[in-house]
Amino acid sequence: MDPIRNPYAPGAGQRPPELAGRDAELDLFDVVLERITRGRPERSVVLTGLRGVGKTVLLNALRSAAVRRGWGTAKFEARPDQPMRQPLAAALHLAIRELAGADPDGTRHTLGVLKGFAQREVREGRTAKAAGRGGKAAPRWQPGIDVPAVAGRADSGDIEIDLVELLTDVANLAGDTGHGIAIFIDEMQDLEADDVSALCAACHEVSQQGLPLIVVGAGLPHLPAVLSANKSYSERLFRYTRIDRLTRADADAALRNPAKEEDGDFTDEALEAMYQATGGYPYFVQAYGKAVWDVAPRSPITEADVAVAVPSADAELAVGFFGSRYERATPAEREYLRAMADAADSASGPNDSDSVSTSVVAELLGRPAQSLSPARDALLKKGLVYSAQRGRIAFTVPHFGRYLRTQE
Repeated sequence: MDPIRNPYAPGAGQRPPELAGRDAELDLFDVVLERITRGRPERSVVLTGLRGVGKTVLLNALRSAAVRRGWGTAKFEARPDQPMRQPLAAALHLAIRELAGADPDGTRHTLGVLKGFAQREVREGRTAKAAGRGGKAAPRWQPGIDVPAVAGRADSGDIEIDLVELLTDVANLAGDTGHGIAIFIDEMQDLEADDVSALCAACHEVSQQGLPLIVVGAGLPHLPAVLSANKSYSERLFRYTRIDRLTRADADAALRNPAKEEDGDFTDEALEAMYQATGGYPYFVQAYGKAVWDVAPRSPITEADVAVAVPSADAELAVGFFGSRYERATPAEREYLRAMADAADSASGPNDSDSVSTSVVAELLGRPAQSLSPARDALLKKGLVYSAQRGRIAFTVPHFGRYLRTQE
């Protein structure tokens, strides 16, 4: 079949041609936006799930929904060991500019507050971390905001105080223009503890005041535990939505509908074989869909075509999706990962989405559990595993255990 007309898109965060299985989340978000616009109380939103289930794609789709309603939108990706102040300020700068025009004086004042927030020197511990060689402080970041900084507002240096004041001012500006502000944070579990606490406090204050601002975060399955560890009321502050793999019907739609747009189709047997290969995970649906389209000689795509395509798709995933992550692990960490795969296999079959007991992993390795803590903690920090429950651990990447069991 013509590879130029191949409709599938297995890119990181790239929207697939058919966003199947996410109608409920999109419809709910429309309701949330409308309620906030009307001054009704609503919670911020947190999306959780394994890698490859389409959290970033859905986050971008929700952002598009906010843009269509005329809201100002800010989006950034959290990174380990990076304070939130600068990326959030840059994102909010764009959001405020999207709202500019209706209230020039208010916009100018809010941009001045944002500039003061962005340029405020961080607290002593973070300043030392960012210092250059020879004990000299790193250069002050310039946010590119062409108004004078407003002194005495959101510039205390305490991120919790500053963020509450900043988001209050930004939300008031949005309200004055008849719209709202939506802040989208990807990889939210990588925020520093102080930033998580500040964000929760700011969301709480904005919600209590009934201001038109919402935070939409996306992260790994243990994100609710990260939020709860910093603010006990976070479970009431956010609406949590678990993003999982697609049902068989939705996975079929994700494959068949784009194919029909390009004058192609699948047999029912081919769709069954595709679901067995992909497990319904959206990234794999796109990756295997692209592979089988390229090898199929004609439409409809058959079960035999799938059998030919699966090895090539597996090989590509082994290098890019799985291998790139595996290469980040040290030998000791790889040993721990393999033991996790064996533990999952012996416990309930090769279901890599299930957690395994850390004590079982230690038994398989013949080591005291305490001696394995450095490897486990390093894997947690690298985002290769997560722990949403004490004493248990799981892969952040679906089918990772299956990949590990194929390695020497």
